[in-house]
Amino acid sequence: MGKGSSLLDVLPVGEGSLHIVMLGLDSAGKTTALYRLKFDQYMNTVPTIGFNCEKIKGTTGKAKGTSFIVWDVGGQEKLRPLWKSYTRCTDGIVFVLDSVDTERMEEARLELQRTAKSPENIGVPILVLANKQDLPGARDKNEIEKLMGLQELQQHLYHVQPACAIIGEGLDEGLEALYEMILKQRKLSRQTKKKPR
Repeated sequence: MGKGSSLLDVLPVGEGSLHIVMLGLDSAGKTTALYRLKFDQYMNTVPTIGFNCEKIKGTTGKAKGTSFIVWDVGGQEKLRPLWKSYTRCTDGIVFVLDSVDTERMEEARLELQRTAKSPENIGVPILVLANKQDLPGARDKNEIEKLMGLQELQQHLYHVQPACAIIGEGLDEGLEALYEMILKQRKLSRQTKKKPR
């Protein structure tokens, strides 16, 4: 399904599924976040070689009852070229960030910028899950926004959500924020299409 004919254009809110891709460097907590959202409990995970895919139901706010098909793609350096295959025609991108790992913050920024600026991802809403907020030295929301260069992403709606995937803190709120950005982006796209040339 192409960007021009998203499920949100066809189906009423709360019906159908949204295609979401979860990216980020290895060990950022993507799989932990995915399974916390799916099962509402902590599950011990191993590094993802390839991908995991789960259907998750929104539980709060406007996203309540909405189905999200979430693709959690491995973040090891050798797997990152594959991200492009998963982001094609996606409704939203979740970029999971280890808020404590200052040594790899620049690497994370480069990968996020590369993904966001890829032509097929222009306009796709981005949720940055600032994970591991329970640990000492975790960067706050404003620092993350600056460190990731999010202000440069003028063609994207984005939101930084502080989170702790192990206990689930911030995950539902992040999913709700992403859902609202997707709705807003679809509305903007429709308005742009209606304008006379």
